[in-house]
Amino acid sequence: MVIGFVVGGLSGYFGGTFDFISMRFVEFLMAIPGLYLLLAMRSALAPHFDSAQMYLMIVIILSLLGWAGTARVIRGMSLSLSKYQYVQAARAMGEPAFKIILKHFLPNVLSYLIVSATLSIPAYILGEAALSFLGLGIQEPSASWGLMLAQAQNDTKVLMLGFWWLLSPGFAIFATVLAFNLLGDVLRDIADPKKEI
Repeated sequence: MVIGFVVGGLSGYFGGTFDFISMRFVEFLMAIPGLYLLLAMRSALAPHFDSAQMYLMIVIILSLLGWAGTARVIRGMSLSLSKYQYVQAARAMGEPAFKIILKHFLPNVLSYLIVSATLSIPAYILGEAALSFLGLGIQEPSASWGLMLAQAQNDTKVLMLGFWWLLSPGFAIFATVLAFNLLGDVLRDIADPKKEI
């Protein structure tokens, strides 16, 4: 997310060649389906990682994939903010770009960054669960909701005796993702700088 903020902010503020090249790279990353890119990056890693290392690698991979959307939104916000009169007045008065970004841009995009950080947690949870379900994520004896779903699906006794064993990890994933989405919505409403008092 930090990469997306820096690339999008610089791209929107300065424009020009950097904007063109960085946005084409962002569009290239966004054009590749996320699950396939996640599977390809995970397959390139060594299979003998322990669970803690595997989870850290999954978070790093998801972070490398997730910054592109943030960069596009921050770029759009930066382009919009650079047209405001107070930003143009600060430029005309000779304020350095770093000071303009910290004083005028950061407060306006901070609410989006908070909400985006909160809403990226469900993406990490779903990505880890998907990889563990496919057998590429966290392995036994460590616990993972995706691994629990895969084991419940493969065990015929579970399917014959009680399907609720299959539903419990799925419900846990659903409840956690829903809770973080609701938290993100509440934080967006609280931190909105354009909200009327």
